[in-house]
Amino acid sequence: MNRLALLAVLTLSASPLAARAATCSVDLEGNDAMKYNLANIDVSKSCKTFTINLKHTGKLARNVMGHNVVIAKTADIAGIDTDGIKAGLAADYIKAGDTRVIAHSKVVGGGESTSVQIPVAKLAGGPFSFFCSFPGHSALMKGTLTLKP
Repeated sequence: MNRLALLAVLTLSASPLAARAATCSVDLEGNDAMKYNLANIDVSKSCKTFTINLKHTGKLARNVMGHNVVIAKTADIAGIDTDGIKAGLAADYIKAGDTRVIAHSKVVGGGESTSVQIPVAKLAGGPFSFFCSFPGHSALMKGTLTLKP
């Protein structure tokens, strides 16, 4: 009986520790219907870097229906998109040296995956968003990135 009580106490006391542990990554999916599976990503302030693992669940090629994930201030999306179109697919639709971009992944096609690491210290003064900079995609493929304690 004492073992059972001890096991219960240990289990209950370990649960809050597990709940407090920061998750410093998330899996994000984009499809051929130009949609992400998430509308918001929560980032813990306790993470030094945060990783977004992007999987293109569609079948179309990257030059036809490619997806990436870009992190920036919400107010900068339109400008990043405009400049990214000029940069082209070879540059992942991101203008070289664009300081408005906090982080971005490469553009992937159907069945491909990529990851991007975000330096959490750069997430100050938001609000922030994540979006796809493939031409025309950011109208539908975007969401909020929320910094959490």
